Amino acid sequence: MAFDRVLARLIAFFTSLRLTVVCLALGLVLVFAGTMAQVDLGLYKVQTEFFRSFFVFWGPKGASWKLPVMPGGYLIGGVLLINLVASHYKRFKFSSKKAGIWLVHFGLILLLVGQFLTDVLSRESILHLRDGEAKNYSISQRQAELAVIDRTDPSQNTVVAIPQGVLAKGGTVRNRYLPFTLRVEKFFPNSQISNRSLSAADPPAATQGVGPQLTVTQVPHVTVTDQSDVPSAIVNIDTPQGSLGSWLVSEWLGTWENSEFTPQPQSFTYAKHSYELEMRPRRFYVPFTIKLLKFHHDVYAGTDIPKNFSSRILLERPDTGEKRQVLIYMNHPLRYAGQTYFQASYDPDNQGSIFQVVHNPSWLTPYFACVIVGIGLVIQFSIQLFGFTLKRSRRPAPQPSGAAPLKRRLA
Repeated sequence: MAFDRVLARLIAFFTSLRLTVVCLALGLVLVFAGTMAQVDLGLYKVQTEFFRSFFVFWGPKGASWKLPVMPGGYLIGGVLLINLVASHYKRFKFSSKKAGIWLVHFGLILLLVGQFLTDVLSRESILHLRDGEAKNYSISQRQAELAVIDRTDPSQNTVVAIPQGVLAKGGTVRNRYLPFTLRVEKFFPNSQISNRSLSAADPPAATQGVGPQLTVTQVPHVTVTDQSDVPSAIVNIDTPQGSLGSWLVSEWLGTWENSEFTPQPQSFTYAKHSYELEMRPRRFYVPFTIKLLKFHHDVYAGTDIPKNFSSRILLERPDTGEKRQVLIYMNHPLRYAGQTYFQASYDPDNQGSIFQVVHNPSWLTPYFACVIVGIGLVIQFSIQLFGFTLKRSRRPAPQPSGAAPLKRRLA
C-alpha cells in the first residue's frame, strides 16, 4: 500500500499543470541569467554551463568549490518532456476526435528530443581554401588536439591525434600505433607563453624542444565571441628504455592567418623512426576532397557594396568515383554526406574562401516537428468546426416571438 501511495504521488507530481508552469518559469529565468552571464563568461562557456548541463554551479571567485544554484537546460527540458508525455497519456484517450491533439503532442515531443540530439550530436568547424587548394578535413576553432606524426616513410605519414579532452584528464596516454607512451604532466585550458631569460628563477616549461627557452602560465578563459582559448600542455615521452624528457606543446607554437593555422612542430627520434609533435586545432576528416576552383566577390557597379560571394568547388570522392563541380554562395550551401558547407567569409585578397561546416544529423527534426504540429492543429480545428456545423444544421429553426403557428394563421 505504501508503494502504491508513493507511485500515485509521483504520477500526480509529473502530470501536474503546476509543474509545467514552474518549468516554463524556470526556463525564462535560465535564459535571462544565461544572457546576463555572457558578459563575463562568453557565449560558448554560457552554452556549456547553463544550457548544456543539468545544474548551474556557482562559487566565489578563486574558490575550488562550487554549489548548484539552479537547474540547467537539460534538467528543465527533461522534466518538461516527462511532464508532457505523462500528462498526455493520463488525460487523453486515443479517439478519432482527439487525433489532432495526439499529433500536436507528438510534434512537441519530437521538437524537444530533436533539440537535445542537436546539442549532443552537432558540431561546427571551418574549412579554409585558397584558389586551387584541396582538403579532406575541416578544423575546429574551439578544440585542439595533440598530433604525433611518424614521418619515417616519405610516401606516407602515420598520425595519432589525441583530443583535448583526453589531455585535460591527464595521466598516461597509450596508442597501439606508438611504441611509447605519453604522460600528461600539466594541461592549461588557456595559456600564455613567454620567452625565458637565462637568469630567470622560474623553471623552464619543459626539458626538450623549445621548452627550455619558454615559460607557460595559466590565464583566464577568453570571453570574447570572436576569440578562443589557446591550450598548452607539458607531456613526457616514456619508453621501455627510459624517458625522452618533457615537451611543451601549445597552439602558441604556430600562427593563425585568415582562419588557417600553421603549426611549428618539434622533432625527435626513437627506434630509428622520426617523429613530430604539434598542438593544432582538432581536425574532422571526411572521405572526399573539396578543391576551390575560383572564389568570386561581386560588387554593385561603381560602388564597393557587396553584391554576391560565391565559391566554385570541385567535389571528388575516390571510393564512389564521384566528381562534380558545385557553386556555393550565400543562402545556397552544399549539403553532402551529412555535412553542410556555408559560404562564411573570404580572404582579403579575394584568392581564398572560408566555409562554415556544420555536422548536424538531426537538422530535419525541427522541420518535421513543426509540420506535425501544424497538421495536428488543422485536423483538430477541422474536427471541432465540422462538429459545430453539423450540430447547427440539425437544430430546428427558431420561431419568431409572438407569432402564431402556421396552421392557425391559415385557418
